This record gives sequence, structure tokens and C-alpha cells, in this order.
Amino acid sequence: MGNRVLGGIAMEVSYVRENAERVMEELEHVGHAAGRTPPTLVAVTKGGTDEEVLALVHTGLIAHIAENRVDKFLARRDLLTADGYRGGFHMIGSLQTNKVKHLMGKTTLIQSLDSLALAREIEKRAEAAGVGEVACLIEINSGRESAKGGIWPEEAERFFEALGQYRHIRIEGLMTMGPAGVSESETRKCFAETRELWEYFVSRGCLSPAATLSMGMSESYALALEEGANMVRIGRAFWKKQ
Repeated sequence: MGNRVLGGIAMEVSYVRENAERVMEELEHVGHAAGRTPPTLVAVTKGGTDEEVLALVHTGLIAHIAENRVDKFLARRDLLTADGYRGGFHMIGSLQTNKVKHLMGKTTLIQSLDSLALAREIEKRAEAAGVGEVACLIEINSGRESAKGGIWPEEAERFFEALGQYRHIRIEGLMTMGPAGVSESETRKCFAETRELWEYFVSRGCLSPAATLSMGMSESYALALEEGANMVRIGRAFWKKQ
């Protein structure tokens, strides 16, 4: 898929395959250096055009894509499903309760469950839509940033226990963003704390040993892998023209 036409304008998108291959090689290399298997790669498509996103999934290297806004998630899901894509669809951004109804039956994973109000809405909408279970990750605010969503680490156990009342929600692991604009050592500390929390839940039988630990983005996935991530979310690296 080198040149395609969108809206009558030819776009050169061969760099998308080159970028995707580079990302996969880097993940394998970093994982090997850290003594870990390559993580599940979730491609965050918000920075790409429709043409670039189609080119990305046509490489056959991407099994999961993600968006952080509900309207864009739905548009990308429609685009890719019509094109024959059968991979996973992840919602990774802050999710408002009034948007939940639009996602029922359409997500592989909601990575940003961060309040009981949101849990109640997911439960209500899933029951109304006849959806058996909605797979979610608990978002951990590992940087304890008041301006961001997520459960602070010290509140996570109580939150996890409270989720037990919702039969339509299945917790598959933890996710953290990590704070922006901090030192590498501070980022590593946040990832390590989230991993330790994940390990605690696994040790208590709350999570499976194969549960998801989603940490790291384009600029921090190497640190995340070293600290135990088994899922990373990468976006910008795919859309760079060399």
C-alpha cells in the first residue's frame, strides 16, 4: 500500500509500514534486553489520518488499535471494520458517563475505569444493552496528579473491592499513564509502583498472573517494559515521515 487516494488527493504512506516494522523491532529488542517477551502493542491512532491508519492495519502487524475520544473511537471503528479489520478496539482516554452508552458491545477493552460513578454507568448500560461483560482496566494515577483521572495507588485496593458488586464489569488488569514532563527516574518510580500494585492483586487472586499491565507510550515504553509492562500504547512513532 504505497499511494492511495482519499478525497481525490494522493497520499504517500509507505513510511507507515517502515515505522511499524521499526517499532516492532524496537519492542522485541527492548523486551529481550529486559529479559521479557515482547508486549502486546496497542496502536493509538489519534495522531494519524484515516489513510495512515488504514495503511497501518494493512501491514498485518497491528492486532489492537485505540482512541482516547468516544467520537473518534466510533469513527475509526466504523472505518476499520468496513475495511475488514478484525482486531481489538481499546478506549484509553478519560470516559465521561454520558458517553458510555455509545460504547456498549463495541470495545475490546476500556483502559480507563477510574471511578465508581463510571462503573455504575457501565453496569447500567451493559445490562440495558444485553452485554454480558465489559472488559476494563483500572486506571492508576501513579503520579498522583490532581488534574488527571485515575485511582491513586493507595486507594486502589478499596476501589477494586467496590467493583465486585458489578456483574457486568470484568477487570482484566491495570493501566497507568505516568506523569508528563518528569525525570526518567520519576517515570520509572511510577511504573514500578503500578507493577507492585499489579503483583499484589495477582498474589491475592484478584487478578490472573496473565492479567494486563498496560504502561508506557511512544516516549516511555522502554522504561515501562523494564518495569514489567506486558502492554504498551504507541501512537506518534507510526506517523513520522522519515
